[in-house]
Amino acid sequence: MKKGLLIVLEGPDGCGKSTQIKLLEQYFKEKGEEVLCTREPGGANISEKIRTIILDNKNINMSPMCEALLCAASRAQLVEEVIKPAIEKGVMVICDRFVTSSIVYQGIGRNLGIDNIKSINEAALSGLIVDFTFMLMIPFELGLKRKAEQKKLDRLENSGLEFHKKVYEGYIELSKGKDIMIIDATKELIEVHKEILNKIQTFVM
Repeated sequence: MKKGLLIVLEGPDGCGKSTQIKLLEQYFKEKGEEVLCTREPGGANISEKIRTIILDNKNINMSPMCEALLCAASRAQLVEEVIKPAIEKGVMVICDRFVTSSIVYQGIGRNLGIDNIKSINEAALSGLIVDFTFMLMIPFELGLKRKAEQKKLDRLENSGLEFHKKVYEGYIELSKGKDIMIIDATKELIEVHKEILNKIQTFVM
């Protein structure tokens, strides 16, 4: 039995990850692949309860380190309960956010430091390796505008323009790494989808 893949979509709030995940899911299903779509924080029963705590606007006194550890705890449960078993069964796992989000949101946005976040999450991942990380990039102001038009903003989304500017700059900095593939998410939805598929097909199809 072939092993599955872990495909992660990252990017600033409002960059269109959810739409691209649905398109990817449809593509793989049409190819006869079993697909599992999940999200972070969340994706498992315990992880979803942690997500509620992280995003609750009432938790304004949450410390940056508490936030980072809660994200890592949610991730550890998701990896152990959902992602690893699915990959072993040959499932294509598509995840809305993963470790890169913790690096930019808590490591850079909350000033905890990239190395600290990597260290925390090394334990949470328990050896799991991401096969593809796609970073969908749009101006952070546009992303926040889209989010505000869609729904009431959660605690992280309500962190202020300066915070989101730092997060955006963090994504730009990380995009220079060889393990992340940058996608211009200001293009038409289908163009973005095709670009993601082309990069995946180059390696595995």
